[in-house]
Amino acid sequence: MKRSTLLIVISLTAIILFSCAKVVFTGRRQAKLIPSNQINSLSFQQYDSFLQQNPPMTSGAQLAMVRRVGLKIQQATEKYYRANGMADQLREFEWAFNVVDDPTVNAFCMPGGKVVVYTGILPIAQDEDGLAVIMGHEVAHALAHHGNERMSQTLGLQGALLAIEAAIAIGQGAPADTAEAARNARTRGAIMQAAGAGAQVGVLLPFSRKHESEADEIGLYLMAIAGYDVDQAGPFWERMNAGGGERPPEFLSTHPDPERRSQRLRELAPIAKEIAKQYP
Repeated sequence: MKRSTLLIVISLTAIILFSCAKVVFTGRRQAKLIPSNQINSLSFQQYDSFLQQNPPMTSGAQLAMVRRVGLKIQQATEKYYRANGMADQLREFEWAFNVVDDPTVNAFCMPGGKVVVYTGILPIAQDEDGLAVIMGHEVAHALAHHGNERMSQTLGLQGALLAIEAAIAIGQGAPADTAEAARNARTRGAIMQAAGAGAQVGVLLPFSRKHESEADEIGLYLMAIAGYDVDQAGPFWERMNAGGGERPPEFLSTHPDPERRSQRLRELAPIAKEIAKQYP
C-alpha cells in the first residue's frame, strides 16, 4: 500500500513537470495534461450541439458586427503568432463567430476558437471597441488553453486526494473491531472533506481568478493589435459590473474584484499600445 501511494505521488509529479507549457503573451507556466486535439474534438462537438439547440442568427447588423470584430481579432492573433515563430500552433484553431438571439449577458469561446456572442451583451458593449473587449477576452481563454489547464488541475487534485486518503488509511492501520473501523472511516471522511474544500479555495478558485485576469490582459493586447481603442476596456468592465449584483468575497469568487479589474486594465493600456506598434 505504501509503495502504491508513493507511485501515485511520483507519477502525478512527473506528469505535471513534463507537461508544462508557457501561456502565449504572458509566459506563465502551466500544466497541460490533455492533448489539444482531444480537447478540440470534444469542444467542436459541444459547439455544434449548442448551435443545434440554439439556432444562430444568419443575417443582420449584429451578426455582421460580431463577425467583423471577430475577424480582426483572429487576424491579430495570426499576425502575433507568425511574427513570433508560432505559426504551426495556428493549425489547432478553427475559427467561427456566431450570434445567438438571447437576452443573457454572455459570450464564450470554446477551445479551438469557436465563439458565440449573445445579443444580451451587445447593449453593454455599445460599439465595436466594447465588443472587441469581449471577444478579445473570450478568444484569450482559448489561446491560453485555460480549459485544458483547469481539466489538468482537476485530474491532479483528484490523484493527490486519493494519495492522501491512502496515506491516512495506512497511518490508521488495521482496525481492532467494527467500532474502531467506523471511527477511522469518519476521521478519514472529515479529513478528506477539509482537504477537498482547501483544494477548491486554495487552488481551483485562485486559478480561475488568474485565468480571468490573464484573459483580460491577453484580450487587451489582441484588441490593440487589431486596431481597437484599449482605453475602452476599463469602462466596459465597469458597465458589466454595474449590473452584477452582490458578489461573494474575492477569495471565494471565480472572478477578480471588479474595481481592481478595471484599474488593472487601465494600467495595462499603455503597454498594450506599445505592443501594438510592434505588429503594424
